Amino acid sequence: MSTRLNKSLVALSAVAASALVLAGCSAGGDAAGGASEDATIYIGSLYEPQNLSNTQGGGQGVTEALNGNVYEGLFRLTDDGDVEPLLAESSELSEDGLTYTITLREGVEFHSGAPLTSADVKASVEAVIAEDSKSARKSSFGPIAEISTPDDQTVVFDLSERSISFLYNLTYVWITGPDASVDATDGTGPYTLDEWRQGSTLTLLRWDDYWGEAASNAEVVFTYFTDATAENNALLSGEVDLVTSIQNPDSLAQFEDNADFTVSEGTSTTKELLAFNDRVAPFDDPLVRKAVYSAIDTEQLLTSIWGDYGTLIGSMVPPTDPWYVDLTDVNPYDPELSLELLDAAGYADGFTFTLDTPNYDPHPVVAEFLQAQLAEVGITVEINTISADEWYTKIFAERDFEATLQEHVNDRDVVWYGNPDFYWGYDNADVQQWVAEAEQAETVEQQTELLVEVNRQIAEDAASVWLYLYPQIVVADSDLSGYPVNGLNSQFFVYDIVKD
Repeated sequence: MSTRLNKSLVALSAVAASALVLAGCSAGGDAAGGASEDATIYIGSLYEPQNLSNTQGGGQGVTEALNGNVYEGLFRLTDDGDVEPLLAESSELSEDGLTYTITLREGVEFHSGAPLTSADVKASVEAVIAEDSKSARKSSFGPIAEISTPDDQTVVFDLSERSISFLYNLTYVWITGPDASVDATDGTGPYTLDEWRQGSTLTLLRWDDYWGEAASNAEVVFTYFTDATAENNALLSGEVDLVTSIQNPDSLAQFEDNADFTVSEGTSTTKELLAFNDRVAPFDDPLVRKAVYSAIDTEQLLTSIWGDYGTLIGSMVPPTDPWYVDLTDVNPYDPELSLELLDAAGYADGFTFTLDTPNYDPHPVVAEFLQAQLAEVGITVEINTISADEWYTKIFAERDFEATLQEHVNDRDVVWYGNPDFYWGYDNADVQQWVAEAEQAETVEQQTELLVEVNRQIAEDAASVWLYLYPQIVVADSDLSGYPVNGLNSQFFVYDIVKD
């Protein structure tokens, strides 16, 4: 799961910000004017990595900073959601759909100087599916029966069953070199990692020996904040050139009415969830889950958090997924219906539960909203605020919770409801069968038809409460161009960013 488990302590230096203002320049500006290939791009982010690995629970921040920038995969997921070859030169699928033969691009080297070989690909995929892997995509590679390397440029994946999403799933696998570890990087991307000052900044340097087109800038510095207001102030003062994702719509007016900045709204795949532990009472009863859902005015919540931005969704699937259908009417806001459902489930007098709430925005405000709404139907919510690290251990790893708030950033992640071992414990045999059959489908049409059924069933069961789909709002200095605006799986390709 690529969740926002990434808040580290950071302090905004008012002195440094003031110095930049007094100097009359934007951070990393090109005094000579015009686009500069030697420019440094300063990026403000709320999502610092927990480590430098995508198999050991590094969180959203490690993807944002390193995916496509320091590390690359055999295939690349574009900002539009398309799959295209990257380190793979070509791929072939056998007639029975069980064997993928991938030919590697020639002349690619890791930052350590080692050549890219099929053995590196094999080792990288095996790291994702290893027993100790914390990769959210680990279960996606269950069909792999064998990985063979007939020569240095060829990798053969033999599957035990069809996997129509196999190449798509490979976009999530970083191909790592011999010097890569949880604390060190060795990729093939257009940047090398220069320095990670934990709690402060992560700096990428353009790699002159990159096999492809060189990055358009010389250096990128991710500056990390734990407070959205401090991040916005850093953008206003010139300490950073761009903010990857605005978290407070109230702050937008100062940028929208300012010619020095550009506000871009892209496409998001980030869902804010009230996730139940469906294994434990009372949330093992679909009637109770539906009662909770109908007690929550999601439209009012979205407006209170995001104003005119964001989208309501009725299932785990965002509109950008191929199998999206509008299911917002399945669990309508209806407090009277909520009371009827509670009565039918044997909870006419209500009940009390603990809501484990991450301590970063917007979760605390969302938790208080839910607490007030559910109180109106006799449900008492006790809010337990926890850190990102605690969330991973307590909720995701140990399943020690009743309900929690979390955002899920990935697209096509509805399939996780087909895995009863996932942290929320939803267990429906039909859904599991449909997910399995969808992955083994021979056509996209067959896959889509089955996953639409999954969407409908999890909505009918109120497997979770899908509160809203985040907006994706990028704010940048008006002199900046070439930055991505879509929040697809939290990746943020920085190699095309230029500063005029």
